[in-house]
Amino acid sequence: MPKPLITQDDFQKIDIRTGTIIEIQLFPEAHKPAYKLTIDFGPAIVIKRSSVQIITYYTPQTLLTLLHKQIIAIIKFPHKQIGKCLSKCVGLGIYDANR
Repeated sequence: MPKPLITQDDFQKIDIRTGTIIEIQLFPEAHKPAYKLTIDFGPAIVIKRSSVQIITYYTPQTLLTLLHKQIIAIIKFPHKQIGKCLSKCVGLGIYDANR
């Protein structure tokens, strides 16, 4: 089912930035399988953490290929406590019909 349309005002509130993944950790204490990413958004934004549920797409070995790669994330988003991780941004992915 399609999502409802957003307004121009809604769009203006979104702050999407590119950052570099500088650390990747397993997150076994999460309720749903996840990894913890530490992302550097540069001096204007600084470093933020995020919990990402991408375990079905990346094994711990293949996840290392993402280290020092760039990611797109929403950074102006309410912080969310997920277990022992305070997630301060939301990483964005791209739909893949094959997964």
